[in-house]
Amino acid sequence: MGRPSVFLRLSGCNLQCVWCDTPYTWNWEGAGFTHADGGAFRKADEQLVLPVAEVMRLLEGFDCRSLVLTGGEPLAQQRRLAGLLHELSEDWTIDVETNGTIQPSSELRDRVSTWVVSPKLGNSGLEESKAVVPSAIESLIATGRAFFKFVVRSGENIGRDVGEISAFVDKFGLRGDQVFLMPEARTPGELEARESEVAASALAKGWRYSDRLHIRIYGGGRGV
Repeated sequence: MGRPSVFLRLSGCNLQCVWCDTPYTWNWEGAGFTHADGGAFRKADEQLVLPVAEVMRLLEGFDCRSLVLTGGEPLAQQRRLAGLLHELSEDWTIDVETNGTIQPSSELRDRVSTWVVSPKLGNSGLEESKAVVPSAIESLIATGRAFFKFVVRSGENIGRDVGEISAFVDKFGLRGDQVFLMPEARTPGELEARESEVAASALAKGWRYSDRLHIRIYGGGRGV
């Protein structure tokens, strides 16, 4: 948090979360999915296809050497991502934000500095059998560089969310310092209303709390 970084947002996702804050990366017209905000997006308007060389040119234009791969679901494109990461010099730090349902390739496991894994709880609208893939979770844990960030609601729903997380932590043997709770919030007002309760739950369980600093500073919306 607070580290200057370049975010490379990839389109496409193998999950459909009702509260997703970037539905324009995957909820294309004709998919038949109803997002909580309603509506769908034209793929031609939202997706930009670039060769690796052009992506490299754009990355080299930034005055930092920290890259965050996010989405959508980046590992859905991991074959081509491996080619991009191979081209980056070793002084680049690479973080990948993933939903944890796709096992990373050996090329990515060796190159990625930190795996930010965000397994989806029942509040996403997904069945557990689709949201939690044990073989993929175990492969990410085995890297020794994985942290788990859970989107948590407040109010009457927080007990259910924390219960699901506790079961996940026990199932996969996670350490407390690997687990982060983050409030579900897309505006500064929502974040302020929910942060205290979520932080208290993290403290009580011996887990960590994840702020949404980008929303606090810049507000919600695209490009944040």
